[in-house]
Amino acid sequence: MSSLHPHAKVFIVDDDAGVRDALAWLLRTRRLLSESYRSADEFWDEVQGWRQEPDLPCCVLLDVRMPGTSGLALFEQLLALPWQAAMPVIFLSGHADVPTAVDAVKRGAFDFCEKPFSDNALVDRIEQALAHSTQVLALRQQRHMVQTKLDQLTERERDVMNRVAAGLPNKLVADALHISVRTVEVHRARVFDKLEVKSAVELANLLRGVA
Repeated sequence: MSSLHPHAKVFIVDDDAGVRDALAWLLRTRRLLSESYRSADEFWDEVQGWRQEPDLPCCVLLDVRMPGTSGLALFEQLLALPWQAAMPVIFLSGHADVPTAVDAVKRGAFDFCEKPFSDNALVDRIEQALAHSTQVLALRQQRHMVQTKLDQLTERERDVMNRVAAGLPNKLVADALHISVRTVEVHRARVFDKLEVKSAVELANLLRGVA
């Protein structure tokens, strides 16, 4: 049984109906959800209609060569999206397209699989891409949660937080901000409470995670 999210989804973008159907069947046998698109433009229209970035793991199986907008052109459009890392792209390439697919991997694609591909090898890479998507989404969610907490801080609390996170003792923080050590202690306690941390090291690690 896969440890992936039960609603993780694979987007299949290929102009060949036979390939789309075969891939969808393969994914069903591995209990993976999929949606198929017959052109790059059709999938791009779908993405443009999303109200927000994906909140569930996903990846794209993208044919390199298609009539009209090519897979490579679509990939360039996807790369421009701020959340593209949450939707890894695996290129499906014919032998003649391998150098092109390799170049795409260097520019950010997750991988490529050469046609005809091994079912097991392809599904393995798809599952790895979905696992990567899961990690990216979890990190983005964590960053959002931390940012929400940071937004609760006053300007003075931020001043204290930055210096405490940098490792300065209360006395030096007080000197730098021209306030009393007692005032620093009060602000420090409020920062720890709002950010739900218990030490300067924990605070520094939290901030490093959203840098």
